[in-house]
Amino acid sequence: MTRTGRSVVLGLCSYTHDSAAALVVDDTLVGFAEEERLTGDKHTAVFPQQAVRWLLDTAGLDADDVDVVAYNFDGRRYLDAVVTTELLARMPATRDRAQPRADSFRKVHDRFARRMADLRDRFPRARIAPTLHHRAHGLYAFASSHYDAAAVLVVDSLGEAQTTTIGAAERLGGGRCRYAIAEDITDPASLGYAYGAITEHLGWRRGDEEGTVMALAALGDPGRFRDLMREAIPLTQHGFSLDPRWFPLRVLARGYPRVTEAFVAATCAIRAAADDVRPVHADLAAALQERTEQVMVHLARRARALTGARLLCVGGGVAANCVAIGRIVETGLFDEIHVPPAPGDSGTAIGAVIAACLDSHHPLPDGVAGQCYHGPAYPTMDLPSHPRPGMTAYRPAGAAKHFALRLAEGHIVGLFHGRLEAGPRALGNRSILASPLRPDIVDRLNASVKFREPFRPFAPVVLATAAADYFTLGQPAPYMSIASGVTDLTRERLSTVVHVNGTARVQIVTPDANPFLAEVLTEFAALTGHPVLINTSLNVKGQPICGTPDMALDCLAGSGLDALMLEGWWITK
Repeated sequence: MTRTGRSVVLGLCSYTHDSAAALVVDDTLVGFAEEERLTGDKHTAVFPQQAVRWLLDTAGLDADDVDVVAYNFDGRRYLDAVVTTELLARMPATRDRAQPRADSFRKVHDRFARRMADLRDRFPRARIAPTLHHRAHGLYAFASSHYDAAAVLVVDSLGEAQTTTIGAAERLGGGRCRYAIAEDITDPASLGYAYGAITEHLGWRRGDEEGTVMALAALGDPGRFRDLMREAIPLTQHGFSLDPRWFPLRVLARGYPRVTEAFVAATCAIRAAADDVRPVHADLAAALQERTEQVMVHLARRARALTGARLLCVGGGVAANCVAIGRIVETGLFDEIHVPPAPGDSGTAIGAVIAACLDSHHPLPDGVAGQCYHGPAYPTMDLPSHPRPGMTAYRPAGAAKHFALRLAEGHIVGLFHGRLEAGPRALGNRSILASPLRPDIVDRLNASVKFREPFRPFAPVVLATAAADYFTLGQPAPYMSIASGVTDLTRERLSTVVHVNGTARVQIVTPDANPFLAEVLTEFAALTGHPVLINTSLNVKGQPICGTPDMALDCLAGSGLDALMLEGWWITK
């Protein structure tokens, strides 16, 4: 207990990428925020100073009141990757990198001690609690669901030495939870590593633009490089491996290419970001995506066999691959699949805080299950009539109806409303919305608003009561994390939300989850007959989702947005 008599646990993702913080006070989640949304520095690795300050201020606390600081890695476990060095050094395909790999893991292990010392300096009264990275992923994936019991599959690039884990979780009496990892796959076998390596090879930023490669895959022919991908990522009885002839050993340092010269010779030259996207790039993306889907389905089958569960929670960065998640849904292996709103590393700040609570014999925190709107809000903000040069602001009566009318007229409008959502996808509180009935809308959004590749699709948001009329998914999808098939109605009337592979990454909304967005959809349906909108994140390419009013105004000023609704204020240029 703190000097205030309250139980205070702070969870952190920091020092690596996607810094974030979560705070639990008296067994309730106060909030969660990703630092990039408050600073504008995408994927920042710094200590999440602003997120922590907001959380403590919200709870009326300071650093001395924190009981436990839960960190999203247990750096002592990096040495687990070193034990295979002698074996790798004897194998011709891995000999050259075996020692550099081991040295790099030792260096990260040593760096971890310095990071923990920094946390002790910042929170002098707190106990520092490192958490196994995949445990943090798995606990958050399960706790954010409403399931009483489920299999838990975590697939990412690297957590200490683990890259893939399969386990089971169960809610117990008194709010307790049991979660155990039954089986793992360790580095160098890593699906996230392989996807990131080819993302970089194709000219996009590893750890940021894998979604672009997933979108490009729909334009390619996987047959061209299918055999190569099967060799490079072979399936095993319990999972998969990576062939070092194509993906060399990971070294945790700059200057070590992630694909071999043989891979380059067999596929294509490294593409520079400014180069044209050619058919060979789409074909390589298609083969990578196809193999990723096959591996994920294989892992899901293993999870079903190991646990016997009929529900599945999926976490880790690869869980953001909505097409692969959709493939698992299609198999019918599970009755339902849940992906948390922040499946990547930022969400492990919540997972770490949950782990610390459970280890201290506290229950699962309230406010995690079924929730995604955890960040700062600005409900009382006031604006002058001209908030920026050339901008005009006023508060319309009937905000949702006004918003829907402008959308029906073809306007592209930003929405900044309520608490900031968690994770990489805008879920209606920091969104750009547009009518899917306009045939030119995708070109306008990509070219003049988002400034991104023309082949990138846009996701739909739909009222839950009408979802089955437009999408074939047949299960909840509140966090835009599953690619769904579409109905004839959608293909014929709303083709702008259908990717070339015939799917749509749908967000299904209920009035309980997001009352204002549901009201806008209802009003839009009254005008057009369709409770469906295009929903993309309130940002432009290369920038984080706008987490502050100033960032939202910057987005309006620097893009082709027609208007912005900012906490009830209608702002135009």
